[in-house]
Amino acid sequence: MKVWVDADACPGVIKEILFRVADRAKIEVTLVANHWMRIPPSPYINLVSVSSGFDVADDEIVKRLTAGDLVITADIPLASEVIDKGGVALNPRGELYTEQNIKSILNMRDFMDTMRASGVQTGGPSAIGASEKQAFGNQLDRFITKHHKPNN
Repeated sequence: MKVWVDADACPGVIKEILFRVADRAKIEVTLVANHWMRIPPSPYINLVSVSSGFDVADDEIVKRLTAGDLVITADIPLASEVIDKGGVALNPRGELYTEQNIKSILNMRDFMDTMRASGVQTGGPSAIGASEKQAFGNQLDRFITKHHKPNN
């Protein structure tokens, strides 16, 4: 099992949680981004740099992911592709995307896109607060406990 991070839009506080978990649980965490970013020195943390462009990082994650891997993303179409390929997707706010909920979430996203395109001001997401950070950490811990088999 590996953890893939859609790193360009992933909040720093979430990356910090992932860095700590990578070393503690000895899980490979790979950040995929279209620009260089600093990562801590660790045998479990990697950065894959991709070229700029629409969905280039998303496509790279989908290409490299295998069934059972976890992808951290707020990108709903990417989450849908991850689920279709047998992976699991977790939003940085702690929402787990599943086969049961992804279609309705994708429909709502498309509806909101239509609203914005017609001129309705919908606003963006609020900053990640303590409750979202805790929800993310809890979901991540549950997933790792259930799916990670340490090599030691």
